[in-house]
Amino acid sequence: MAGLEPLYAWARPAISRPQDALVCGIHWELIQHGYRCLGTGDQPGPDERKSELLPAGWEANKEVYALRYKSTDDAQELLLKAIMVEDSMILNVMDRSSQKVADVTLAVADYINPEHLDDFHKVYKNTEELRTRITSGIIAPLGAPAGKARKEPESKEDMHWDENPLRLPPRQPMGTRAPSRPSPLSPFAVGGEDLDPFGGRSGGMIVDPLHSGIPQPGIDPSSGIPGRLPPGAVPPGARFDPFGPLGIGRPGPDPDHLPPPGYDDMFM
Repeated sequence: MAGLEPLYAWARPAISRPQDALVCGIHWELIQHGYRCLGTGDQPGPDERKSELLPAGWEANKEVYALRYKSTDDAQELLLKAIMVEDSMILNVMDRSSQKVADVTLAVADYINPEHLDDFHKVYKNTEELRTRITSGIIAPLGAPAGKARKEPESKEDMHWDENPLRLPPRQPMGTRAPSRPSPLSPFAVGGEDLDPFGGRSGGMIVDPLHSGIPQPGIDPSSGIPGRLPPGAVPPGARFDPFGPLGIGRPGPDPDHLPPPGYDDMFM
């Protein structure tokens, strides 16, 4: 609770009971969350201004403490009432703008050493627990002020595209080939060539007997197939599924076109 020590030193002449020290700690926690104190009582007084200090007369009533706060952005105004019931303090906080109410009950002895009111370094205990109770029981239900500093999210530009599976990879410059992807032995490589026909991947499910995406010696369908396709009929690098035997036809008649001797004999 950094900053509480100078506040406690300033308020020490007014602190005479353990509940005074607890109210001082609660006040500073509200200051840390973006609120400033306006004054005491339910109604505003003359010449009020927002301050990190406790107002004059804040400890006058040892049974009921009433303090009013306003957020630094002026969007919220809180009325805090700390009511003593035996050895416990009941905190009742209302946001006057939204009419939301939050309540927290604290055992004074859990957070204050009554025999060390003169020593700041010994008077408070379980400070982390106290901060958690105030944050979860008051700040969270009423909503933190908009002016309270928040951690900025990580810039999207700083995230590598491989770390985000929903983000499209950067486009490759013209004339370059996409980098090679996982090994074809991987089960996730199946079908990869269908998604990236020019990437040199394997595992495609489209029949491509000419392997159009991979340069290799042989017949180039773009040059035209004599007697079948004219030159330029197939764009360079396109997939091509031949519709007949490649190369020049066989010379002479096809033996299958001539019936064997005695073909009309059903017992042949």
